[in-house]
Amino acid sequence: MKKKTAAKTPKRRNDPVATRENILEVAMEVFAESGLSGARVSEIARKMRTSQRMIYYYFGDKEGLYRAILERAYAGIRQMESVLELENLEPVAAMRKLVETTLDYEERHPEFVRIVGIENLHQARHMTDVSSLRKQNNAVVKRVEEILERGRSEGVFRKDVQALEIHMVISALCFFRVSNRYTFKAVFGLDMTDPQVNARHKKIICDAVIGMLVIR
Repeated sequence: MKKKTAAKTPKRRNDPVATRENILEVAMEVFAESGLSGARVSEIARKMRTSQRMIYYYFGDKEGLYRAILERAYAGIRQMESVLELENLEPVAAMRKLVETTLDYEERHPEFVRIVGIENLHQARHMTDVSSLRKQNNAVVKRVEEILERGRSEGVFRKDVQALEIHMVISALCFFRVSNRYTFKAVFGLDMTDPQVNARHKKIICDAVIGMLVIR
């Protein structure tokens, strides 16, 4: 009678890409909550149930991890914009969709707003070390410029506004709703997380941006 052999347990394979992404996801929460100076690698390791050595292996040091978070934060919103297929919409509808999705993205990802705010406190010192960020963010300005060019060629949009200026206005209005939601609620009692308030602000911001562009 043949002796039964025990079934072999599959070897566990490490997934460096997944591990790196998991670290970034947890680190994003910690840095967004505590800032660059307040965040602790030990806290990130504890939340991940891993070692600080593992985090340092992937990112070198705390600032290396923070720079990777900056890159990931901007990559998220730029990726969202890249799949909107704005070129298939007429110019006014395309601009409105860009504004609406920007507002929705920042509403769903307050950590993005906090990370950008933190980097501004540090005078964008760390962004200059991430070469991909300029290319990533130039993409949205190019996207706005394409919408503007189509609108101008159709005689719908003014010719005296620049794509970067429109991007600035969109960013400022959408960003403010998240960055200042607590102070506005404390001072004015306005809850910007209320769905009805959100819908009203979305229309107001869209109308404001379109109003800047459309020839009357």
